[in-house]
Amino acid sequence: MRTLTIVKDKDFYRKVLSIMLPVAMQQAINMGVNMLDTMMLGSFGEIQLSASSLANQYYNFFTIMCMGIIGGSSVLSAQYWGANDKDKVRETFSMAFRLATAVAIFFMILTLLIPSQIMSIYTNEANVIEEGVKYLKITAFIFFFHGTSLVCAQLMRSVGKAKLGLYVSIVSFVVNILANYTFIFGKFGAPRMEIAGAALGTFFARLSEFIVTFVYILVIDKRLGLRVKHLMKNPSALFYKNYFRLGAPVLVSDGLLALGGNLVSVILGHMGAAVVAANSICMVVDRLCTVIIQGVSNASGIITGNTIGQGDKKKAMEQGETFYFLSIIFGIVSAVLVYIFGPMTISVYSLTEETIKVTRQLMNAYVVIVFFQAIQSVMTKGVLRGGGDTKFLMIADILFMWLVSIPLGAAGGLLLSWPAWLTMLALRADYVIKSAWCVSRLLSGKWIHETTKA
Repeated sequence: MRTLTIVKDKDFYRKVLSIMLPVAMQQAINMGVNMLDTMMLGSFGEIQLSASSLANQYYNFFTIMCMGIIGGSSVLSAQYWGANDKDKVRETFSMAFRLATAVAIFFMILTLLIPSQIMSIYTNEANVIEEGVKYLKITAFIFFFHGTSLVCAQLMRSVGKAKLGLYVSIVSFVVNILANYTFIFGKFGAPRMEIAGAALGTFFARLSEFIVTFVYILVIDKRLGLRVKHLMKNPSALFYKNYFRLGAPVLVSDGLLALGGNLVSVILGHMGAAVVAANSICMVVDRLCTVIIQGVSNASGIITGNTIGQGDKKKAMEQGETFYFLSIIFGIVSAVLVYIFGPMTISVYSLTEETIKVTRQLMNAYVVIVFFQAIQSVMTKGVLRGGGDTKFLMIADILFMWLVSIPLGAAGGLLLSWPAWLTMLALRADYVIKSAWCVSRLLSGKWIHETTKA
C-alpha cells in the first residue's frame, strides 16, 4: 500500500478546525440534552426509558431522511460556493427547504393517524407501546420546525457559517432543559407529564431552533443574502438535473440507512425492554465520545467540495488522504473514551441488575464499533460525498447493511438467541466492510466528480 500524502499547510488545519469545532460542540450539546432526557425519564423506570428510546428511533428515521436531503444538497452548495456561484447556492437552499417540508408533512400525517401501529413495529410489550404513543402524539407537530431548520442550518456550513448550528444548539439546550424539567416533573405549577413532558420539552426546543435559524438566515446574514423570495423561487431545470444526478443517490442511501437503523431498533426491541434500555444508554455515550468524528466528517465534506469546485483535483486527493489519516487517530481516541467513561455513566441510572449487566457488555462492543464508525463516517459522509461520488456510496450502503448486517443480526438476535453484545457487533459489521471498501475507493482517485462542469 502506498504512503499517504498528508497536507502540511497550516491554513488547511485552521479551516478544518473552524468547521470541526463548532460542529463537535453542537453535537456535544445535543448529546448532552439526550443524556439528561434519558436520566430524567430513567428515574421513572425502564418502561418509559424504553418507550422514549424506541419512539425516538422512529423520529430518527425522519432526521436521517433530512440528513439525506442535506447530504445531496451540500455536495452542490459546497462546490457552487467554491466556484463563487451564489445564485446556484440559493437554488440549492430552495430545493432543500421544499424537500424538507414535504417529508415533514408526510411524517406528521403518518404519526397522527397510526401512532400505536408505529410503536408496535418496534416492540410487542403493551405498556411500552402505550407510553410511546403519548410521546409520538406530541412529536407529530415537531417535524416541520425541526426538518426545515436542520436542513438550512446545516447547509450554512457549506458557505462558511459553521457556527450557526452551534448557536442554535445552545438556545435549544437551554429551552429543552428548562421545559423538560418543568413538564416531566411538574414544576412551576405545570402538570407532571413524565414521558409526554419530555416530548413537549422537545417541541419547544425545536420551535426555538426554527425561530433562531430563520431569523439569522433570512434577516441577519449578508454573506449569502438568502431571502424569502429565494425560497419561494422554483429552481431551474439545470439545477434539478444536477441535484437528482448527485443528490438522489444520497437520498436513497440515507433513506435505506435510516430504514436499516430502524430495523436494528426493531431487532433489539424484540429482545426485551432491558436490551432497549441498555442500548439507549450506550448510544448516548457513543455519540458523546464521537462528536469530534462528526466534526471531522462535516469538515471533510465541505472542504473537499469547495476544493473540487475550484477545480483542483490534486489538492482534493491530498486532503482526502489527510482526512483518512485523521479518522484513524480520532477513531482510536473515541474508542478509548468509550472504554474509560462508558461504565462510569451506568451508575447515574435506576436500572435492574439484568439491565446493568447487559449495558456493560454492550458498552464493550461499542468500543470496537466506534473505531470503524470513525473511518466509514469520514469516508461516506465526508470525503467521498463531498467529491460527488454518491452513486458509489449508495451501492456501498445497500450492499453491506442489507446483505450482511441486517440478516446476520436478525438471525443472531431473534433466531439463535445471541447475547445483545454479539448481536450488536453483527448489526454493525457493515462498518468494517465499508471502511475497507471506501478507503480503497479513496486511494483509486475515481471518487472525484465536478458538479460545476456538469
